[in-house]
Amino acid sequence: MKKISLAISFNLGALMLAAAVSAQAADIEKGKQLVEKGACVACHGAGLNAPISPDYPKLAGQHGDYIYHALLAYQTSNNPLVGRSNAIMAGQVNSNPATIGADGKPRPFTQAELKDIAAYIESLPGSLVLKK
Repeated sequence: MKKISLAISFNLGALMLAAAVSAQAADIEKGKQLVEKGACVACHGAGLNAPISPDYPKLAGQHGDYIYHALLAYQTSNNPLVGRSNAIMAGQVNSNPATIGADGKPRPFTQAELKDIAAYIESLPGSLVLKK
């Protein structure tokens, strides 16, 4: 009887956790709006899959976790342990054109917004090739 009760408690806990995670899931449509307002296509090209320079990456279809952590690293570019040094991208992720602060300047993207952007980018068809 104790085993059944324990199993039921465990399963209920797992369901509650799953519900909480899905409530915090990234929003692809919000990500699309943020990408459009951020003018990402200006450098990364149409569909984020045709960069204007070979130095810029194709983003479409990239793994969302990778994109999220890369964007987060650009926000902390001054940290040599976890930051990425790229003045253009640091300026982009620290200047959200969709939201202006009380001082009249754009504020940085929140982590939730970065996750939305990453989810949108991952949803795009791209030419990402994984080699094994």
